[in-house]
Amino acid sequence: MCLIAFVWNAHPRWRLLLAGNRDEFHARPSAALARWGDAAIIGGRDLEAGGTWLGVTDNGRCCVVTNVRDPHDPQRGASRGLLATDYLGGEPGAATHARQLLATASDYRPFNLLTFDAHDAFYLGNRPEPRMQAVQPGVHGLSNADFNTPWPKTRALMDRLRAWIDAGDAADFAPLFDALADEQVAQDADLPDTGIGRERERRLSSAFIRGADYGTRASTVVAIGHANGGVIVERRFGPHGRFLGETMLRFADTPLS
Repeated sequence: MCLIAFVWNAHPRWRLLLAGNRDEFHARPSAALARWGDAAIIGGRDLEAGGTWLGVTDNGRCCVVTNVRDPHDPQRGASRGLLATDYLGGEPGAATHARQLLATASDYRPFNLLTFDAHDAFYLGNRPEPRMQAVQPGVHGLSNADFNTPWPKTRALMDRLRAWIDAGDAADFAPLFDALADEQVAQDADLPDTGIGRERERRLSSAFIRGADYGTRASTVVAIGHANGGVIVERRFGPHGRFLGETMLRFADTPLS
């Protein structure tokens, strides 16, 4: 994933409500949102490295991973997507998993990781050094920098999420997908400087990225209730933002009405 906003333990219906975009090269092969036949994972699948960028399970676990934008980083180590599948398919809860992963976090390519279970939520990262922190109740955001780094598109998506919460319709995800589809480019004065040049910073500053070779591949909303049941909805896109389809999967028999 490259852009995430979520509310944790601060919504009357949903313990976790998460909205995010996955930006990737269009040539990288991926499978659409589905239940994996060989694991208890519900999510999309990276067919090149075998992991996932975002997934959930029937017992209310969720995991999402982003890279860290740094052109000077050698990008050595194990695939980031395996972090998500290891957590979702494992037994340790979020707190135990976070403590265990901290010891080996430097073995992976640059990552930001969010893990959620029925009780806890944790952020873990490995740049510039391995670190972890418990996620507090409230609205948070994450992109290709550190946790809650105020990049313009991250702040904007968090604001749209707060507005959705205030509107009070917990079953209407359309405003969240509208926010993920926003192509507004940030003002130059607000752009971060991650070492990729002003033109690329500008191109990557919108929530939705439209391009021939690289762009937003999926927009996803996850909603997990306080009793663990929930829904995950994925919209997929091809080159130049061409809509490819939508999948919605409920888990633990949760109705949306």
